[in-house]
Amino acid sequence: MHRKLDNGILVAQLHSRKKIWSRGLALGVLVFALVFVSVSADDVVVLTEDNFEKEVGQDRGALVEFYAPWCGHCKKLAPEYEKLGSSFKKAKSVLIGKVDCDEHKSVCSKYGVSGYPTIQWFPKGSLEPKKYEGPRTAESLAEFVNTEGGTNVKIAATPSNVVVLTAENFNDIVLDETKDVLVEFYAPWCGHCKNLAPTYEKVATAFKLEEDVVIANLDADKHRDLAEKYDVSGFPTLKFFPKTNKAGQDYEGGRDLDDFVTFINEKCGTSRDGKGQLTSKAGIVESLDALVKEFVAAGDEDKKAVFSRIEEEVDKLQGSASRYGKMYVKAAKKFTEKGSDYAKNEIQRLERILEKAVSPSKADELTLKKNILSAFA
Repeated sequence: MHRKLDNGILVAQLHSRKKIWSRGLALGVLVFALVFVSVSADDVVVLTEDNFEKEVGQDRGALVEFYAPWCGHCKKLAPEYEKLGSSFKKAKSVLIGKVDCDEHKSVCSKYGVSGYPTIQWFPKGSLEPKKYEGPRTAESLAEFVNTEGGTNVKIAATPSNVVVLTAENFNDIVLDETKDVLVEFYAPWCGHCKNLAPTYEKVATAFKLEEDVVIANLDADKHRDLAEKYDVSGFPTLKFFPKTNKAGQDYEGGRDLDDFVTFINEKCGTSRDGKGQLTSKAGIVESLDALVKEFVAAGDEDKKAVFSRIEEEVDKLQGSASRYGKMYVKAAKKFTEKGSDYAKNEIQRLERILEKAVSPSKADELTLKKNILSAFA
């Protein structure tokens, strides 16, 4: 009897240890996965004090950017360098890497980095670098890497979200009273225009899903008549043509991405961030939010009366507000049918879906629903 009990205890202990080992293994795999993702999140290899000499100076040439997170020139280079990394990701004989010099000072010091960004080429099998002194565009960097590394990689052209205006389409696009249009009048030879171009592209990308918002540009050197018509005397000149004023008005705000995004959100009634995602304000109609508070607090008999007032208010709305209003009505009906926990449970469900990879348009739809449901939670 005593031996049997000991065996039972022994089996239980083995099962317990197996569970603990399994959990530990799973946790270890998770940690490894997270570390791997953090290092391989993009097509530029993140180099550190630990892995620099394991990756660089080995069996392939390496182009390395030494940068600081706070450096303005580094931020400007970032999209071009990412484009370079994407183009070379299948080139097995070349590595495109970067080092955060704030975090890994010893590496940057070792290779004589005194300003940011510093770009250096390390030949195959060598830790003696050659400094890159050329233009900081993806195309120029690719030409340098191809020459040094013996590759023949071309930078893939990415489609632009900026609408290109000409004399033929200017009136149809800019003077369309159903659209809010921001126009950059530029000249191809203008340095300030070239500096603005990547930011302006990000603005266009951020608002590409807004059907009523157009981010456009016009080659004012080529179309001088149009430039003179709108009193353009320097480059770049930015003018905003809202639905209600097709004479146009000067844009006098800042030229950072956040400046443009704030301006467009205020003028066009949109709610986007710099990445093009809807903010928590998207879809919110203040007059309906006030009625929803009454609706949620009301007893069963009074709910019907408040619901009728919500429907009446929605009937008065126009444009995108009318669309949001219908979502409020649908949410109110579901709230009545499924009870007071409906909004909270549905928000949690939507958040789980948004954590997965969904298309931008689907993310917009789910975010709008989530924002409106928050009034009922």
